Amino acid sequence: MSGQLKEVRNRIKSVTSTQQITKAMKMVSAAKLRRATDAIVQMRPYAEKLQEMLSNIVSNSSGDIDLSLAEERTVERVLIIAITSDRGLCGGYNANVIKAARKSIETKYSAQHAKGNVVVMPIGKKAFEYFTKNNYPMIDKYWTTFADLSFDNVRKAAVHAQEAYLNKEFDKVELVYSKFKNAATQEFVSEPYLPIPKVENSDKEGKNSKADYIFEPSEETLILELMPKILNTQVFKAILDANASEHGARMTAMDKASENANELLKDLKISYNRARQAAITTELTEIVSGAAALQG
Repeated sequence: MSGQLKEVRNRIKSVTSTQQITKAMKMVSAAKLRRATDAIVQMRPYAEKLQEMLSNIVSNSSGDIDLSLAEERTVERVLIIAITSDRGLCGGYNANVIKAARKSIETKYSAQHAKGNVVVMPIGKKAFEYFTKNNYPMIDKYWTTFADLSFDNVRKAAVHAQEAYLNKEFDKVELVYSKFKNAATQEFVSEPYLPIPKVENSDKEGKNSKADYIFEPSEETLILELMPKILNTQVFKAILDANASEHGARMTAMDKASENANELLKDLKISYNRARQAAITTELTEIVSGAAALQG
């Protein structure tokens, strides 16, 4: 009986230690989440408006302007930029990003994938490990981006994708990442990156209407100058979204782990008390039996 009590005590001690770790990780993630949320909340309206403006300009520009990054070609080779985290312990976050990337590859680009013409650019250690293990063709220069999460560092990956598209190494580039909603909710998306998607401008009656922009200096000068910068911003926004999603998912996972530890501790303490009561009852029975034998 004493051996059983010792085993339960050890389990209680182990679960208590684990719970202290999960609570600490939750607090750390909560602090990081506040900073990450501030970054993406400030960045998102700016990036989305720039992307909307770029799509409008590309859709309505005159034919004599160089729009190589918006050139639509027959899709033979595809680049998937998959953005995960560097660390685990964040629930199903990384698995869901990888699942979204695989779904995009296996449904939209199954023919290209069968020919080995789908290449993955992983950003984040978990994506790098998964696609390496499963022998996907990769561009593996930028998976350490989260080690230095700055615009200049992210820009290198974005520029590589743009140059590869201009050199016709790829005919389509997509971003796969988690769009941050709140700490408990992420939306796993696959968005077109290149060629720059065009939009149909319409008025309230649903009729096509051209966006009215005044260009200073010329339209061509502005497009050539701004297009790469807006595309760089789009990748940076996706990575900030992924960063906030990671911390939100980890905070939620650690909160759930702490709650589960509480439930387990309750059950273990009940088991411990029952075993202890049984041991005391046994000892009392032995004492009473011994006394009765002596009196007899």
